[in-house]
Amino acid sequence: MRDHTAAAAASKPPVDTSLWGDSYAARFEPDPSGERMIVNMGPQHPSTHGVLRVLLELDGEYIVRAEPVLGYIHRMHEWMAENRTYAQFIPNMGRVDYLHALAWNWAYVGAVERLAGMEVPERAEYIRVITCELNRISSHLLWWGAYLLDLGAFTPIMYAFDDRERILDILQMVTGSRLTYSSFTFGGVSMDLPPEFIPKTREFIATLRGRLPMFRDLVTDNGILLGRCEGIGILDLDTARRYGATGPCLRGSGQPYDVRRAEPYSIYDRFDYRIPTETACDAMARYFVRLSEIDESLSIVEQALDSIPDGPIQGKGPRKIRPPKGEACFAVEGARGKIMVMVQSDGGPNPYRVKLRAPGFSNLSLFAELAQGTLLSDAVSILGSLDLVIPEIDR
Repeated sequence: MRDHTAAAAASKPPVDTSLWGDSYAARFEPDPSGERMIVNMGPQHPSTHGVLRVLLELDGEYIVRAEPVLGYIHRMHEWMAENRTYAQFIPNMGRVDYLHALAWNWAYVGAVERLAGMEVPERAEYIRVITCELNRISSHLLWWGAYLLDLGAFTPIMYAFDDRERILDILQMVTGSRLTYSSFTFGGVSMDLPPEFIPKTREFIATLRGRLPMFRDLVTDNGILLGRCEGIGILDLDTARRYGATGPCLRGSGQPYDVRRAEPYSIYDRFDYRIPTETACDAMARYFVRLSEIDESLSIVEQALDSIPDGPIQGKGPRKIRPPKGEACFAVEGARGKIMVMVQSDGGPNPYRVKLRAPGFSNLSLFAELAQGTLLSDAVSILGSLDLVIPEIDR
């Protein structure tokens, strides 16, 4: 703490606590010395990528305490599920995490299929894997470009969106959409692969593989990036486990947990791919994990294209879903971590209860601990390394 005279401290104006909100005033008491400052980061701030408010207590440029504040865009998805039929609720999933919408789509239909005892044809499983992995790549590319933009680099986001547009063109062929997908249906998928899908996808795989070394030369080995990320936001494995962190945040702390391997679903056990991990536990480790995951997803898509069988894309089942009484959970590996959907049925046409497990909620919760004692400028780097999508957290 810097040494200031009592006269200088007395000359500072009192802190206006009315801006904090009643629920946070108790945790952010005014500093008697008048040296600390309360700052609102958001809820409209470029680096939060959504309507997130972070209440910061600063001692100069250093963060003494941080408090994420949610609820600005809460949309009551779980309540809406109780007032729609099982099929009518499918489009909601694309609005939970719009960057990896197919993963949420899959988690919901998978839970209903498990509850209703529905079988999915093999070709439909391959289409789900291919499209979901392409969607994962598009999510990681957007994160890569936006993260570097937050840190002050403009050029990478142009390359990221160039490659992402190609993925969206490909996914549009089979889903009919470019962002909020809802093409997975109970028992299969809504559309088969058009003839041009496979050659276009193979062409994209070759293009992106050629780009990844250039990304490394352009950004990854850049001294400015290393200075902003190395040793910043240290998330040790114990802390990650305490908060329930999953996805690249957990794997960046050395834990090779991936739902596709730990809780196998669909046909992922047929493919050869590795689970990227890093042990540095900092923002740079999480960066490396996501870039490595892009390469692994390309490998999964390539293997799936090589072995996709012919056959139907929709299993047998009633047009109106009325699962028997009971409940079922289904988990998938999303771009931000473990997505899990619990569906409870009372035998009626609408779900009795739907519970959504969003990985971003756990990943955001640990920010308060990671930010403590860091510079204010490092808070932007730490937030970006967590890859937060606020609509998913504020579901």
